[in-house]
Amino acid sequence: QLQASGGGLVQAGGSLRLSCTASGRTFSRDTMGWFRQAPGKERQFVAAISWSGGTTYSADSVKGRFTISRDNAKNTVYLQMNSLKPEDTAVYYCAADKSVGEVVRSRAWAYDYWGQGTQVTVSS
Repeated sequence: QLQASGGGLVQAGGSLRLSCTASGRTFSRDTMGWFRQAPGKERQFVAAISWSGGTTYSADSVKGRFTISRDNAKNTVYLQMNSLKPEDTAVYYCAADKSVGEVVRSRAWAYDYWGQGTQVTVSS
């Protein structure tokens, strides 16, 4: 129901934009989040956005470099990633949290639906 795309191989300092498109159910009232998981590491919160787009929250490690946004008419959430670093290399997952309101949460257990992930590799 959630399809992430846009990953790839990029040099350090470069940019990528990830997209997450929903199907089979509208996610326009859900908080949407991005997480990432590097090999041998736990899944890590990246950013989240409320259903209205009015509230966003990002991990300290990506603040000032990554921007989350959404287009509810397209049932799509985006993650614009700039100034990429090798430590950003991971599989990136989008997820949906059915909580009502402007709540944005960073815990993976709070999210109800998950996409399949897209690989981002940043070379030095």
